Amino acid sequence: MSQHTILKSFYFALKGVKLALSERNFRLHLISTALVVVLGFIVHLSNAEWIIVLLCIGLVLSMELVNTAIEEIVNFISPEYHLKAGRIKDLAAAAVLVASIAVFIIALIIFIPHLSILL
Repeated sequence: MSQHTILKSFYFALKGVKLALSERNFRLHLISTALVVVLGFIVHLSNAEWIIVLLCIGLVLSMELVNTAIEEIVNFISPEYHLKAGRIKDLAAAAVLVASIAVFIIALIIFIPHLSILL
């Protein structure tokens, strides 16, 4: 792959991130990310804990991006309401929810011991 093609790939990916920033749910996930990162510095997470937290952040943000892409595709293919289109969008949203719940539980497991020491 040429350097020009790689740079174009990064350009389009960054363009996608810019588009995602216009989505309310993505911005909410970014706010949550910022809070978790700040809390991580406050409680002095270990390297292993940071790796887990960063993987979790990447998972949820990526799932939200995929969900948004699926919604865009469905809206493009089926601009009028259709039961099947709604089901597809609901399933994509459920994927984000499942990932978010799992990440929340992981966050509790990581942060509660640190917070109990501070309190």
